[in-house]
Amino acid sequence: MAHHNETGHKGILRAIARRVMLERGLLPDFQAPELAELNSLRLPAQKSAPEARDLRGLPWCSIDNTESRDLDQLTYAEPQVGGPFKVLVAVSDVDALVRKQSALDNHAGHNTCSVYTAAEIFPMLPEKLSTDLTSLVFSADRLAIVVEMSVAPDGAVTNHDVYTAWVRNKAKLAYSKVAKWLDGELPILAEIEAIKGLEATLRLQDSVAQKMKELRHERGALEFETIHASPVFEAEILKDLVIDKSDRAKDIIADFMIAANAVVATYLSARNFPSLRRVVRVPKRWDRIVAIASERGYKLPDEPDSLALNKFLTSERKADPDRFPDLSLSVVKLLGSGEYTVETPQGTNPGHFGLAMKDYTHSTAPNRRFSDLVTQRQVKAALFRLPPPYSGQELEILAKHCTEAEDTVNKVERQVDKSAAALLLRHRIGETFEGIVTGSAEKGTWVRLLHLPVEGRVVSGEAGLDVGVKLRVRLLSTDVEAGHIDFARV
Repeated sequence: MAHHNETGHKGILRAIARRVMLERGLLPDFQAPELAELNSLRLPAQKSAPEARDLRGLPWCSIDNTESRDLDQLTYAEPQVGGPFKVLVAVSDVDALVRKQSALDNHAGHNTCSVYTAAEIFPMLPEKLSTDLTSLVFSADRLAIVVEMSVAPDGAVTNHDVYTAWVRNKAKLAYSKVAKWLDGELPILAEIEAIKGLEATLRLQDSVAQKMKELRHERGALEFETIHASPVFEAEILKDLVIDKSDRAKDIIADFMIAANAVVATYLSARNFPSLRRVVRVPKRWDRIVAIASERGYKLPDEPDSLALNKFLTSERKADPDRFPDLSLSVVKLLGSGEYTVETPQGTNPGHFGLAMKDYTHSTAPNRRFSDLVTQRQVKAALFRLPPPYSGQELEILAKHCTEAEDTVNKVERQVDKSAAALLLRHRIGETFEGIVTGSAEKGTWVRLLHLPVEGRVVSGEAGLDVGVKLRVRLLSTDVEAGHIDFARV
């Protein structure tokens, strides 16, 4: 194993993350031209956007991870007399500062998204932008693109509008605390109580989002539960890996963003603008999904059907919650990963199988995803009746690049996660653990531990093991640099 001069686990993982990024052709650092450009940027003045509405008085809030400072969106909802609810999503106007084909834009377009590794975030845009000048930070005036939606009592979006506005974040909230408050496990949070109207809008956002989610599932949107773990550090030492769970606060953001992304796609189509779409195509390996279901005594139709698949997933989650994440993962892999395509005004796009939606674009995270910044430029041009900044042909090239680069970023993040898991276990050689077999093929048999979200390879006693079998394993060895963990069956 290489000797690291940086002390502590964080240092080891940072060095691995940099190495892996460079090996895969990603840029971990900003160079002189980008930094020079960054130093010349100033916040847009209010007179620079006279057409923007002033919505700073609304009780906007951000809900994100506790440590997040790259805040892309704020949300607000209100009832309307005798009519549908009104939901507003404000998305940071990153394009106001990051111009097309500037040095910063070219760096962002190379990596295509922020890279979130176990010990360090490699942001798509420098922190002075992503966590300050283009972040919807607490108590600051910022320029935003607002997607306004009328939502019927059943969760359907019946009407929409898109416009620019000045907004001010009144409360920076964290998913976990908001979820516990909504579930009645915590008293009202001081930062919610401090702002007039915030409690009412949050309770409304929660009920509207749950209705939107129910409606999506009725239409065949798939609900998965795959295991993703976040590292817990004390100072520089990795102490634990904890599983990220879905909750009601995350649902608010997820469901509002899915709805806003659909509105933006529709908005661009209506104005004959080409747009980048995010799709998970109809699965190529549907026959294998059908086989997995029949192994569990469930009959799926011969032709791909997301509604039937979701019914199967829902019944399996109830029947065997322990194994459900692994079933989810198998199905996700067989569905194939998402990809970017281009929707032209004349074209017909394949739609998003996993979300059961025809119109879906990425538009709500322009600080952390390049496709969203590209879409934002198209939206602003459509708003101000300017020609599209990207032609269909330019978008075709970008779609291919964004698909490939995001795939690379996922591989980097997974590789560093594996190194973190190996680091956490390296002093526990010889111990035994409870696990469940998650993969068995010619190239190896894999096991996930039940009480630590860690996966490794069974290198001894693996004969006859099949996916879903529970077993005890002994830890034989770890390799932090390569991210390998080897077990023997007990």
